[in-house]
Amino acid sequence: MTEYTVEFVGTGETITCSDKETILSRCLEEGIAQEYSCRVGMCLACSAEIVEGEVTQPAARGLTEAEAEAYALTCMARPQSDLKLDRGKYPPSIEGDVDACRSNDAAAADD
Repeated sequence: MTEYTVEFVGTGETITCSDKETILSRCLEEGIAQEYSCRVGMCLACSAEIVEGEVTQPAARGLTEAEAEAYALTCMARPQSDLKLDRGKYPPSIEGDVDACRSNDAAAADD
């Protein structure tokens, strides 16, 4: 078992995570508020852009092959090196959906 450092860009939060555990499970153990929902690699709520480093995430079915190179689903991703992740960044395939949801939420708040 190898331990890696996972740094979350812009938050000052850092965890140590083994190559045998998911980044999300480690965040939850450390009390870091990482967004998630399904925990099976489909909903993309736990998405983070990979700024630096590598992960393995063979069960991240919600990502295309190209997206899996640039984004980690923290519920599935296991570090393969030290990492820098930018949480709350979504793959281009769903970015439009996220923007639409945010617009709908803002409109509902105005009512």
